[in-house]
Amino acid sequence: MKTIWDNLKEALISTFNNFGLAWWVEIVTQNPRCTYYFGPFLSSSDAKVAIKGYVEDLEIEGAQGILVNVKRCKPNNLTIAEDLGERIDRKVKPVFSGQM
Repeated sequence: MKTIWDNLKEALISTFNNFGLAWWVEIVTQNPRCTYYFGPFLSSSDAKVAIKGYVEDLEIEGAQGILVNVKRCKPNNLTIAEDLGERIDRKVKPVFSGQM
């Protein structure tokens, strides 16, 4: 059951996030080359407490070269995959049987 403080904290976090003042954990991995954002948090100390769990989850998934930063921001995307790219070669056109 949520307390009054929990409800107030959620409202504050939402307000701070709308103005770009909320704290986020930014994690950049080298393999795969991705940037992840976790948050928002009301304070940098709240964000720092959560880092361990996020890093452990990424390590279990096989991520390597993990860099962590806690900062105030308002990310547009929570995950940015830099090396996945498009898997379709736009220059290649399919050839169906009977087409020349």
